[in-house]
Amino acid sequence: MNLPKDTEILIVGLGLIGGSYARALTRQGYRVRAITREPSSVDYAKNAGIVEDASVEVRADWIAEADLIVFALYPHIFVEWIEEHGHLLTPGTVVTDVTGVKTAIIGRIQEMIPNGVEFIAAHPMAGREVYGVENSDDGIFRGANYIVTPTEKNTPAAIALCRSLGETLGFARVSELDPEKHDEMIAFLSQLTHCIAVALMTSNTEPHLVDYTGDSFRDLTRIARINEDMWSELFLLNKKKLVAEIDAFSGELNRMRTYLADENIDKMKEMMRISTARRALFDKKV
Repeated sequence: MNLPKDTEILIVGLGLIGGSYARALTRQGYRVRAITREPSSVDYAKNAGIVEDASVEVRADWIAEADLIVFALYPHIFVEWIEEHGHLLTPGTVVTDVTGVKTAIIGRIQEMIPNGVEFIAAHPMAGREVYGVENSDDGIFRGANYIVTPTEKNTPAAIALCRSLGETLGFARVSELDPEKHDEMIAFLSQLTHCIAVALMTSNTEPHLVDYTGDSFRDLTRIARINEDMWSELFLLNKKKLVAEIDAFSGELNRMRTYLADENIDKMKEMMRISTARRALFDKKV
Protein backbone atom coordinates (compact mmCIF):
# COMPACT_ATOMS: atom_id res chain seq x y z
CA MET A 1 0.00 0.00 0.00
CA ASN A 2 1.44 3.36 -1.04
CA LEU A 3 1.20 6.57 0.94
CA PRO A 4 -1.89 8.62 -0.05
CA LYS A 5 -0.90 11.12 -2.72
CA ASP A 6 -2.43 14.06 -0.87
CA THR A 7 -0.18 13.52 2.17
CA GLU A 8 1.61 16.77 3.06
CA ILE A 9 5.19 15.81 3.98
CA LEU A 10 7.79 17.79 5.90
CA ILE A 11 11.35 16.52 6.32
CA VAL A 12 13.44 17.93 9.14
CA GLY A 13 17.13 17.38 8.38
CA LEU A 14 18.38 17.26 4.79
CA GLY A 15 21.39 15.00 4.99
CA LEU A 16 21.98 11.80 3.06
CA ILE A 17 18.87 9.98 4.32
CA GLY A 18 16.57 12.99 4.56
CA GLY A 19 17.62 14.03 1.07
CA SER A 20 17.07 10.52 -0.27
CA TYR A 21 13.57 10.46 1.25
CA ALA A 22 12.89 13.81 -0.43
CA ARG A 23 14.11 12.55 -3.81
CA ALA A 24 11.98 9.41 -3.68
CA LEU A 25 8.82 11.18 -2.56
CA THR A 26 9.13 14.20 -4.87
CA ARG A 27 9.81 11.93 -7.84
CA GLN A 28 6.49 10.20 -7.14
CA GLY A 29 4.55 13.43 -7.04
CA TYR A 30 4.29 14.13 -3.33
CA ARG A 31 4.49 17.66 -1.98
CA VAL A 32 7.67 17.71 0.10
CA ARG A 33 9.09 20.61 2.07
CA ALA A 34 12.14 20.58 4.31
CA ILE A 35 13.66 22.37 7.26
CA THR A 36 17.41 22.02 7.74
CA ARG A 37 20.27 23.93 9.35
CA GLU A 38 22.65 24.52 6.45
CA PRO A 39 21.83 27.21 3.86
CA SER A 40 23.90 25.28 1.31
CA SER A 41 21.62 22.25 1.78
CA VAL A 42 18.57 24.44 1.22
CA ASP A 43 20.07 25.84 -1.98
CA TYR A 44 21.06 22.42 -3.27
CA ALA A 45 17.69 20.81 -2.54
CA LYS A 46 15.74 23.62 -4.21
CA ASN A 47 18.03 23.87 -7.23
CA ALA A 48 18.01 20.10 -7.72
CA GLY A 49 14.22 20.05 -7.47
CA ILE A 50 14.09 17.39 -4.78
CA VAL A 51 11.76 19.49 -2.60
CA GLU A 52 9.02 22.00 -3.31
CA ASP A 53 10.59 24.36 -0.81
CA ALA A 54 13.14 24.37 2.01
CA SER A 55 14.18 26.71 4.79
CA VAL A 56 16.72 27.08 7.57
CA GLU A 57 13.96 28.63 9.67
CA VAL A 58 11.58 26.52 11.75
CA ARG A 59 8.41 27.37 9.85
CA ALA A 60 5.37 27.04 12.12
CA ASP A 61 3.02 27.19 9.11
CA TRP A 62 4.77 24.27 7.39
CA ILE A 63 4.66 22.26 10.60
CA ALA A 64 0.95 22.96 11.01
CA GLU A 65 0.17 21.98 7.42
CA ALA A 66 2.13 18.73 7.47
CA ASP A 67 0.32 15.40 7.77
CA LEU A 68 3.59 13.51 8.13
CA ILE A 69 6.88 14.85 9.52
CA VAL A 70 10.07 12.83 9.07
CA PHE A 71 12.93 13.68 11.42
CA ALA A 72 16.24 12.75 9.79
CA LEU A 73 18.48 13.98 12.61
CA TYR A 74 21.07 12.59 15.02
CA PRO A 75 19.27 11.23 18.10
CA HIS A 76 20.34 14.01 20.48
CA ILE A 77 19.46 16.72 17.94
CA PHE A 78 16.05 15.11 17.41
CA VAL A 79 15.38 15.23 21.16
CA GLU A 80 16.61 18.81 21.40
CA TRP A 81 14.44 19.86 18.46
CA ILE A 82 11.31 18.42 20.07
CA GLU A 83 12.21 20.05 23.39
CA GLU A 84 12.49 23.44 21.72
CA HIS A 85 9.90 23.29 18.94
CA GLY A 86 7.62 20.37 19.77
CA HIS A 87 4.85 22.71 20.88
CA LEU A 88 4.42 23.70 17.23
CA LEU A 89 3.25 20.20 16.29
CA THR A 90 -0.50 20.10 15.72
CA PRO A 91 -3.06 17.38 16.54
CA GLY A 92 -3.49 14.83 13.79
CA THR A 93 0.14 14.98 12.70
CA VAL A 94 2.10 11.74 12.48
CA VAL A 95 5.81 12.00 13.30
CA THR A 96 8.43 9.43 12.35
CA ASP A 97 12.23 9.25 12.32
CA VAL A 98 15.24 7.48 10.81
CA THR A 99 17.42 7.07 13.90
CA GLY A 100 19.47 3.90 14.40
CA VAL A 101 18.57 3.37 18.08
CA LYS A 102 15.11 3.29 19.56
CA THR A 103 14.79 2.49 23.29
CA ALA A 104 16.91 5.51 24.24
CA ILE A 105 14.67 8.02 22.49
CA ILE A 106 11.15 6.72 21.78
CA GLY A 107 9.83 7.17 25.32
CA ARG A 108 11.32 10.66 25.60
CA ILE A 109 9.80 11.82 22.33
CA GLN A 110 6.39 10.32 23.06
CA GLU A 111 6.32 12.07 26.43
CA MET A 112 7.21 15.47 24.97
CA ILE A 113 4.95 15.72 21.93
CA PRO A 114 1.55 17.41 22.32
CA ASN A 115 -1.68 15.45 22.75
CA GLY A 116 -3.09 14.35 19.41
CA VAL A 117 0.34 14.02 17.80
CA GLU A 118 1.64 10.50 17.28
CA PHE A 119 5.27 9.43 17.03
CA ILE A 120 5.83 6.11 15.27
CA ALA A 121 9.52 5.27 14.99
CA ALA A 122 11.17 3.62 11.99
CA HIS A 123 14.66 2.71 10.81
CA PRO A 124 15.62 2.65 7.11
CA MET A 125 18.42 0.09 6.84
CA ALA A 126 20.21 1.92 4.05
CA GLY A 127 23.11 4.29 3.69
CA ARG A 128 26.38 5.14 2.00
CA GLU A 129 29.88 6.04 3.13
CA VAL A 130 29.38 9.66 2.08
CA TYR A 131 27.21 12.31 3.68
CA GLY A 132 25.11 15.31 2.88
CA VAL A 133 22.10 16.01 0.68
CA GLU A 134 24.35 16.39 -2.37
CA ASN A 135 25.08 12.66 -2.10
CA SER A 136 21.45 11.65 -1.61
CA ASP A 137 20.14 8.88 -3.83
CA ASP A 138 16.83 7.09 -3.43
CA GLY A 139 18.38 4.09 -5.18
CA ILE A 140 19.90 3.11 -1.83
CA PHE A 141 16.45 1.95 -0.71
CA ARG A 142 16.06 -0.68 -3.43
CA GLY A 143 16.74 -4.13 -2.02
CA ALA A 144 17.02 -2.71 1.52
CA ASN A 145 15.04 -3.32 4.71
CA TYR A 146 12.81 -0.87 6.58
CA ILE A 147 11.90 -1.53 10.20
CA VAL A 148 8.90 -0.03 11.99
CA THR A 149 9.19 -0.07 15.80
CA PRO A 150 5.76 0.51 17.35
CA THR A 151 4.95 0.74 21.04
CA GLU A 152 1.69 0.28 22.93
CA LYS A 153 1.06 4.02 22.44
CA ASN A 154 0.82 3.69 18.66
CA THR A 155 -2.44 3.31 16.79
CA PRO A 156 -3.01 0.84 13.93
CA ALA A 157 -3.57 3.79 11.60
CA ALA A 158 -0.18 5.37 12.35
CA ILE A 159 1.60 2.02 12.06
CA ALA A 160 -0.06 1.44 8.67
CA LEU A 161 0.93 4.95 7.54
CA CYS A 162 4.56 4.35 8.56
CA ARG A 163 4.62 0.98 6.80
CA SER A 164 3.19 2.55 3.66
CA LEU A 165 5.95 5.19 3.78
CA GLY A 166 8.56 2.43 3.65
CA GLU A 167 6.78 0.75 0.75
CA THR A 168 6.44 4.04 -1.14
CA LEU A 169 10.14 4.78 -0.67
CA GLY A 170 10.91 1.50 -2.44
CA PHE A 171 12.25 -0.71 0.34
CA ALA A 172 12.28 -4.40 -0.51
CA ARG A 173 11.02 -5.53 2.88
CA VAL A 174 9.03 -3.71 5.56
CA SER A 175 8.93 -5.37 8.98
CA GLU A 176 8.01 -4.60 12.57
CA LEU A 177 10.03 -5.06 15.75
CA ASP A 178 9.48 -3.80 19.25
CA PRO A 179 12.09 -1.17 20.20
CA GLU A 180 14.03 -3.47 22.54
CA LYS A 181 14.33 -6.23 19.94
CA HIS A 182 15.25 -3.67 17.29
CA ASP A 183 18.18 -2.41 19.34
CA GLU A 184 19.33 -5.97 20.00
CA MET A 185 19.27 -6.80 16.27
CA ILE A 186 20.95 -3.53 15.28
CA ALA A 187 23.73 -4.06 17.82
CA PHE A 188 24.67 -7.23 15.93
CA LEU A 189 23.76 -6.50 12.31
CA SER A 190 24.96 -2.90 12.07
CA GLN A 191 26.89 -1.58 15.05
CA LEU A 192 29.09 -4.65 15.57
CA THR A 193 29.97 -4.77 11.88
CA HIS A 194 31.10 -1.15 12.00
CA CYS A 195 33.20 -1.92 15.10
CA ILE A 196 34.85 -4.83 13.28
CA ALA A 197 35.59 -2.72 10.21
CA VAL A 198 37.12 0.06 12.30
CA ALA A 199 39.20 -2.42 14.33
CA LEU A 200 40.50 -4.04 11.14
CA MET A 201 41.63 -0.69 9.78
CA THR A 202 43.40 0.23 13.03
CA SER A 203 44.98 -3.17 13.76
CA ASN A 204 47.78 -2.92 11.20
CA THR A 205 49.91 0.19 10.72
CA GLU A 206 51.67 -0.96 7.54
CA PRO A 207 51.65 2.22 5.40
CA HIS A 208 51.43 0.41 2.05
CA LEU A 209 48.46 -1.90 2.66
CA VAL A 210 46.61 -0.31 -0.23
CA ASP A 211 49.32 -1.58 -2.60
CA TYR A 212 48.74 -5.20 -1.64
CA THR A 213 45.08 -5.56 -0.75
CA GLY A 214 42.46 -7.54 -2.63
CA ASP A 215 38.69 -7.32 -2.95
CA SER A 216 38.02 -9.28 0.24
CA PHE A 217 39.67 -6.66 2.44
CA ARG A 218 38.05 -3.80 0.53
CA ASP A 219 34.61 -5.39 0.85
CA LEU A 220 35.03 -6.16 4.54
CA THR A 221 36.20 -2.66 5.42
CA ARG A 222 33.89 -0.63 3.17
CA ILE A 223 32.03 0.75 6.18
CA ALA A 224 35.25 1.73 7.96
CA ARG A 225 34.86 5.11 6.24
CA ILE A 226 32.70 6.23 9.12
CA ASN A 227 31.00 9.33 10.48
CA GLU A 228 32.59 9.37 13.93
CA ASP A 229 30.08 11.84 15.40
CA MET A 230 27.01 9.85 14.44
CA TRP A 231 28.33 6.35 15.09
CA SER A 232 29.93 7.09 18.44
CA GLU A 233 26.59 8.52 19.59
CA LEU A 234 24.71 5.44 18.34
CA PHE A 235 27.21 3.10 20.03
CA LEU A 236 26.84 4.85 23.40
CA LEU A 237 23.05 4.94 23.22
CA ASN A 238 23.05 1.17 22.69
CA LYS A 239 26.11 0.44 24.83
CA LYS A 240 24.87 -2.55 26.83
CA LYS A 241 23.65 -4.50 23.82
CA LEU A 242 26.68 -3.62 21.69
CA VAL A 243 29.18 -4.64 24.38
CA ALA A 244 27.38 -7.99 24.65
CA GLU A 245 27.66 -8.52 20.90
CA ILE A 246 31.36 -7.58 20.89
CA ASP A 247 31.94 -10.12 23.66
CA ALA A 248 30.06 -12.82 21.73
CA PHE A 249 31.99 -12.08 18.54
CA SER A 250 35.30 -12.09 20.42
CA GLY A 251 34.40 -15.53 21.74
CA GLU A 252 33.79 -16.90 18.24
CA LEU A 253 37.00 -15.35 16.92
CA ASN A 254 38.90 -16.88 19.82
CA ARG A 255 37.27 -20.24 19.05
CA MET A 256 38.62 -20.06 15.50
CA ARG A 257 42.02 -19.06 16.90
CA THR A 258 42.00 -22.11 19.20
CA TYR A 259 41.14 -24.47 16.31
CA LEU A 260 43.91 -22.91 14.24
CA ALA A 261 46.50 -23.11 17.03
CA ASP A 262 45.55 -26.75 17.66
CA GLU A 263 45.52 -27.49 13.91
CA ASN A 264 41.99 -28.81 14.33
CA ILE A 265 41.04 -28.65 10.66
CA ASP A 266 37.76 -30.52 11.14
CA LYS A 267 36.45 -27.92 13.56
CA MET A 268 37.64 -25.05 11.35
CA LYS A 269 35.81 -26.58 8.39
CA GLU A 270 32.70 -27.02 10.51
CA MET A 271 32.64 -23.31 11.36
CA MET A 272 33.18 -22.45 7.69
CA ARG A 273 30.32 -24.71 6.57
CA ILE A 274 27.96 -23.09 9.08
CA SER A 275 29.14 -19.65 7.96
CA THR A 276 28.60 -20.46 4.28
CA ALA A 277 25.08 -21.78 4.85
CA ARG A 278 24.03 -18.81 6.96
CA ARG A 279 25.56 -16.25 4.59
CA ALA A 280 23.62 -17.69 1.65
CA LEU A 281 20.40 -16.50 3.29
CA PHE A 282 21.55 -12.89 2.98
CA ASP A 283 22.16 -12.90 -0.78
CA LYS A 284 19.84 -10.38 -2.39
CA LYS A 285 17.54 -11.80 -5.02
CA VAL A 286 17.86 -9.74 -8.21
